[in-house]
Amino acid sequence: MGIMAKRSVAMISGLVLLSSLMAACGSGAGDEGSAGQKLSWKDCPAPSQAEGGGNAPSPLPNGGTWQCATMRAPRDWAEPDGDTIGIALIRARASGDADDRIGSLVFNFGGPGGSGVTTLPSFGADYAKLRTRYDLVSFDPRGVGRSAGVKCESDQQLDAYFQQDMTPDDAAERTQLLATTKEFNAACEKNSPKMLPYVRTTDAARDMDLMRQVLGDGKLHYFGISYGTELGGVYAHLFPKNVGRAVLDAVVDPTQTSEQGSLGQAKGFQLALDNYARNCVSQTEDCPVGNTAQEVKDRIAGLLKSLDAKPLPGNFPRVLTQTAATNGIAQALYSKDFWEYLTEGLEQAYDGDGKVLMLLSDLMNGRSPNGEYSNMSAANTAIDCADDKPRYTLADVERRLPEFRAASPVFGDFLAWGMVSCTDWAVPGAADHPDVSAPGAAPILVVGNTGDPATPYEGARRMVEALGKGVGVELTYKGQGHGAYDSKDKCVRAAVDGYLLDGKVPAAGTVCPR
Repeated sequence: MGIMAKRSVAMISGLVLLSSLMAACGSGAGDEGSAGQKLSWKDCPAPSQAEGGGNAPSPLPNGGTWQCATMRAPRDWAEPDGDTIGIALIRARASGDADDRIGSLVFNFGGPGGSGVTTLPSFGADYAKLRTRYDLVSFDPRGVGRSAGVKCESDQQLDAYFQQDMTPDDAAERTQLLATTKEFNAACEKNSPKMLPYVRTTDAARDMDLMRQVLGDGKLHYFGISYGTELGGVYAHLFPKNVGRAVLDAVVDPTQTSEQGSLGQAKGFQLALDNYARNCVSQTEDCPVGNTAQEVKDRIAGLLKSLDAKPLPGNFPRVLTQTAATNGIAQALYSKDFWEYLTEGLEQAYDGDGKVLMLLSDLMNGRSPNGEYSNMSAANTAIDCADDKPRYTLADVERRLPEFRAASPVFGDFLAWGMVSCTDWAVPGAADHPDVSAPGAAPILVVGNTGDPATPYEGARRMVEALGKGVGVELTYKGQGHGAYDSKDKCVRAAVDGYLLDGKVPAAGTVCPR
């Protein structure tokens, strides 16, 4: 498993937690759907540790509460009458007049491996306008959080796993990396044998169509972010006639193999680092981590090289390794709002203190301050390896290393070595890349961000082409960070809200900001 998810978790909820750390579901009526299930909605409990822990979601602004329920779905969709699993759901009822209600708007925030039950309340206020006509709904996909969450290693084992050197420099380090990866994968097989074959994206898409029915909707209205765009594309392929108003934001390129996707991310994170460096030195005050953009990047590269030989004190008893520092830098590039924390973390690291960069790394890995991990990393690996057919060898990585290093002197090695994460996986992968062709589907708004590190901008155009003629509608956001809607750009918000609320499809090729 690489330090960055192949399709990168949309870590938007991390900003709330990071900000606080740096400073120091009433019961509802059941819904009867055509699938014959009746959901029992109740006030939401506090998130489980597998979902990331924390407090129960705060009451809604109008005095209502977030409500949670569990939907039953077949563990194996090839045997729909066999064993079932629970799919955890969360919702906020529509705030407007009942006559104006369109239905449910289902969110997937990315990963794979992110808990929608935890993430939706964190950013519910951002979707207040959409809530005027929709019930806002999200879920833990199968294998994630409360939805039969995959289990691999213990918290103590994960601490050691994430401390290891994930950019081996010699034969001994390469052997060690392959051995620890094999141990991690074996732990997943030992602790979750009944789920590993059934966590493919196609399985989650079938769960979403069941969800549509149980929620009582004729069409699935959907908002997918990051990996959620792949899930949305796969859903559209399997159920084109059931697609309602759908938005895909921070778009995974559906035409690439996992190797091509990793190389694309190397370029994307390097672009984001370039943009960060230029922004830092362009400020009115001196950039505290370098006088020129090149100096900023050179000093970062120098820091990482020094950490490979001698880690810094971090959050005791753990130290800031080269792996953790690179992971923390990558986390900070997900959002321009994180850049100030990256600057602070680098300043501290140059002074011999690795705490802030380690905190950023912990956010990427799903580690709480109490030392407990969510199951995000386990689920991410399980879903990726079940989806992706290629299994890469040591020789494959070594052959491609020069190209990865050319794409990114900082992130190239890490993303290249991450390719071995599925080598010893117990379940064969499904395909080289997902099929998202969806002839006959309603228009799907596809939003690409030119500065996106995790899902590079080119993926949006390829998603539009792969969905097919008359389906994908491309919208470009010229910005920074992962995704567009949560940048709060008024042009993007107007286009997305106009489609979801009023059915107004923006002109193909629209560029924001205008």
